[in-house]
Amino acid sequence: MDPSELRYYEDDDTPTMKTIKGATTGFVAGTIWGTIVATWYDVPRVERSVALPGLVRTLRMMGNYGMTFAAIGGVYIGVEQLLQNYRMKRDFVNGAVGGFVAGASILGFKGRSISRAISAGSALAFTSAVIDAGGQTTRIDTGKEYYPYTTKKRPADS
Repeated sequence: MDPSELRYYEDDDTPTMKTIKGATTGFVAGTIWGTIVATWYDVPRVERSVALPGLVRTLRMMGNYGMTFAAIGGVYIGVEQLLQNYRMKRDFVNGAVGGFVAGASILGFKGRSISRAISAGSALAFTSAVIDAGGQTTRIDTGKEYYPYTTKKRPADS
């Protein structure tokens, strides 16, 4: 499929499907990140009652990070889609509000602190606004296609 046609299929997904995709992507990314973080910690000592303590700890960290990232991704995309449908606008404000709600609710709940919730929400809102403001949402589609190669024919060498 031509890359220029892909942008027309973006609006075919429902907000619910986009939220599910965001949560699934967050879960996969969080699981991978949990695996990486688990390798940074020392392996716990072997005990009689626990079989394969390193594996259990790694799986627990993978699940913890995976669920946290899934919750952040789901809440972020869900709030962004809710605002997009409510405001009938597609701009950086939707992502900023989604980032604030995701950071404040999920990371604030995990940190059990109002100040941590506000700082996490602000950090995610700022990051989302910067990415959206510099990304595809504010660019004008001129219809011009850019190829990684030239489409003009070269003159034949005789």
